[in-house]
Amino acid sequence: MTATPALFAHIPPYAGDPILGLMDAYQADPRANKVSLSIGLYFDDAGRLPVLDAVRQAEEALLREIGPRPYLPMHGLPDFRAGVQRMVFGADHAAVTAGRIATMQTLGGSGALRVGADFLHRYFPASEVWVSDPTWDNHRVLFEAAGLKVHTYPYYDAATGGLRFDAMLECLQGLPRQSVVLLHASCHNPTGVDLSPAQWDALIPVLRERELIAFVDMAYQGFGDGLEEDAFAVRALADAGLQFFVANSFSKNFSFYGERCGGLSVVCHDRKDADTVLGQLQAGVRRIYSTPPTHGARVVAKVLGDTQLLAGWTQETAVMRKRIRAMREQLHAALHETFRGERDFGYLLSQRGMFSYTGLSESQVDRLREQHAVYLVRSGRLCISGLNSGNVQAVAEAMAEVIKSA
Repeated sequence: MTATPALFAHIPPYAGDPILGLMDAYQADPRANKVSLSIGLYFDDAGRLPVLDAVRQAEEALLREIGPRPYLPMHGLPDFRAGVQRMVFGADHAAVTAGRIATMQTLGGSGALRVGADFLHRYFPASEVWVSDPTWDNHRVLFEAAGLKVHTYPYYDAATGGLRFDAMLECLQGLPRQSVVLLHASCHNPTGVDLSPAQWDALIPVLRERELIAFVDMAYQGFGDGLEEDAFAVRALADAGLQFFVANSFSKNFSFYGERCGGLSVVCHDRKDADTVLGQLQAGVRRIYSTPPTHGARVVAKVLGDTQLLAGWTQETAVMRKRIRAMREQLHAALHETFRGERDFGYLLSQRGMFSYTGLSESQVDRLREQHAVYLVRSGRLCISGLNSGNVQAVAEAMAEVIKSA
């Protein structure tokens, strides 16, 4: 038999995801002292992914209620969607009670971003997207894959470890009408630099006057200042009467990564528009995966809908948040002592959430990995939750060595 020509010979190899590829290298590293500060996972002080007690209780309760598992509706489990609205906007928010929010259950926060991006490309074909400089790498990938052109607006100030807010506002004030602006609600990925409430109050009139479409990514609710506090931006936008998108995720605050539980909410002008938008979001989902999975959504809905479980989960998120803050403080203290105040590491305390931008160069990051078995992504982003009481001092010493020898 004559062999047929290679059908796939023209396809280039996949270069791999830089963060997931780094994790593969970490797993293969035989050094006993290795430390992973790259991937965005929350670990406890023993270096383990926690199983939250509220989640465990909810799953045990659901095991006693095993029954048929039909397809969910395209928009997802009703109790899950209601829970998303309560968590993101607050149960008594006027936009919720008026029924003018269209909410979809999605495949994690990434799924929410992609479903929203597809909707925007279809119904706002002239709109282009602006993301912060820098932002989570997958933001650009997801929007470009949906056919949208992606640009950046000024955000991170490398000189101060803070925010270029004036430059950000100036850029947004010059954008075309109905441009899409990707914003982080809290715990900015990758920098950890957030807008203050006062800065959000200054930004909102610009969004309104320029008729910009805000798309808020809220992947870390509860890891900044608290579950309610971290929703400030979303609720302020809704209070101001803006119409906008919100992608939220339960991966981190439920330690529920593999269940892919997220939501996409679109705040609309009225209930009629919300119903129309929901229908078209359903049509978009039908074109991709038809319906979302059941198990994770039932667990999240169970926790958010049960007063006792909700209280327990709220307390557990507070424990995670406080541990992240404690690791920031310990790393800062160790570096401050080593440098005797000659170098400012205050960004570790002012930045919030799981990530910090260290200011380390690519070559310094490479040296950390090669010489000290400390793994960061090459941008210098450090995942704070990978630190613990057993490795924080060693990480500080390794960072000090590569900084001093630069």
